[in-house]
Amino acid sequence: MRKTLVIAVAALALVSGCGTGEETTAESAPSATPSTAPSSPVTTEPATPAPTTSTSASPAPTAPEPTASPTPRKLRSGSKGDDVLALQTRLTELGYWNGKADGVFGDSTEQAVLALQKAAGLSRDGVAGPKTRKALTSGVRPKARSSKGTVVEISLKKQVLMLVEDGEVTKIFNTSTGSGEYYESEGSTHLASTPAGKFTVGREIDGWRHAPLGLLWRPKYFNGGIAVHGAYSVPGYPASHGCARVSIAAMNWIWSHDAIPLKTKVWVY
Repeated sequence: MRKTLVIAVAALALVSGCGTGEETTAESAPSATPSTAPSSPVTTEPATPAPTTSTSASPAPTAPEPTASPTPRKLRSGSKGDDVLALQTRLTELGYWNGKADGVFGDSTEQAVLALQKAAGLSRDGVAGPKTRKALTSGVRPKARSSKGTVVEISLKKQVLMLVEDGEVTKIFNTSTGSGEYYESEGSTHLASTPAGKFTVGREIDGWRHAPLGLLWRPKYFNGGIAVHGAYSVPGYPASHGCARVSIAAMNWIWSHDAIPLKTKVWVY
């Protein structure tokens, strides 16, 4: 009977298809005594989920925010740097006399900025801010009225002095003419005015002129006691007793270049 049972078990294993030709372990082998051994539980490996493929499109790369250009600083007396050098170079290109371009904002640069502001009809503070820079970039310059010969033109309205050659403005200076106010001198009352008209340089002094109303540096007289001369103060508004003031440095340049020789025509308007 026992032999018959063993043969039956073997036959059952072949029919189930579980045999692979490998050795069967004791844990998985069926018990020879089915009356006492419990059936072995079948362990099933959990199914591995298939990877999920996203159907949504990847977001496009975000373009970097544009970097705003820094606002140019205001240039004024005492400023230094490449931006000052560029300012000076551009002023010279347009004809505004400001001495040597050296990257240092000094008195001559301030005088040139004042002349530019006057020509552009801007507030006259001698500081190169946004509006002044715009006028500089736009190439604002005063126009001549004369058309022939060498002429010094003085605009009372704009308060600029121009050297003109055959109708072409070659140099532009900040100037300050008669204030239009009354003053007392030698017991008399006078009006501080610069008369309009056409004149000629008839006298000059290479040095200081100690006049009753103050000091005149290297004056070029064109209408009686009225002259183009150097002064320590040349503001952005009319302030003289009648003469046309320019800076000391500008007057030195005029003399060294013989820019206003005797017999030069002067047109005040």
